[in-house]
Amino acid sequence: MESEDRGKRESDVQFETIRAEKINFGRNNFLEVARKRAKTAEGTNEFISVSRGYYLPDKSERFKRSLTIPDDPNIRAFIAEMIKTL
Repeated sequence: MESEDRGKRESDVQFETIRAEKINFGRNNFLEVARKRAKTAEGTNEFISVSRGYYLPDKSERFKRSLTIPDDPNIRAFIAEMIKTL
């Protein structure tokens, strides 16, 4: 019974975008940086999302790749420091 329960996950995750900034590049590509919140029965978790996407001919958006970063002060400071050195 335990092994059956271990593989199951609740699919009741609700995502909320708190703030998002988007920049277009190339012919129909964009980069989006957003602060998001995931809500589950166990609680909420905030994270930062960096996503690359493109526009379809009807101007709707599709996302290709995404990177999520925990909303942790130490990680944010590390990333800010690394960006300064680039």
